[in-house]
Amino acid sequence: MNENPQSPKDLDEVILSDDQGNEETYKILFTFDSEDYGKSYVVLYPKDVEDSSEIEVQAFSFTPDENGDVDAGELDPIEDDEEWDMIQEVLNTFSSDDEEQDE
Repeated sequence: MNENPQSPKDLDEVILSDDQGNEETYKILFTFDSEDYGKSYVVLYPKDVEDSSEIEVQAFSFTPDENGDVDAGELDPIEDDEEWDMIQEVLNTFSSDDEEQDE
């Protein structure tokens, strides 16, 4: 299982549009690959709340571009509960690793 979160190479932001056409800029927290699901995943958070202590993250699966980066046009929603559980575990690992580095 290759689920080691990694920072994106060149791209660190994506712009997402909702159903009404409203656009919001998101920062990429990290990306990772899952051999179990055969997919790449990206975890995002709204750019305008990056200084907040409580940040709501969103996760999507994606098809990497030719450089292995996230292409905002190719984000797919996560609809499987088991995938969400796996993503939550990776996020918890990422969060605990980040807290250890801050100490």
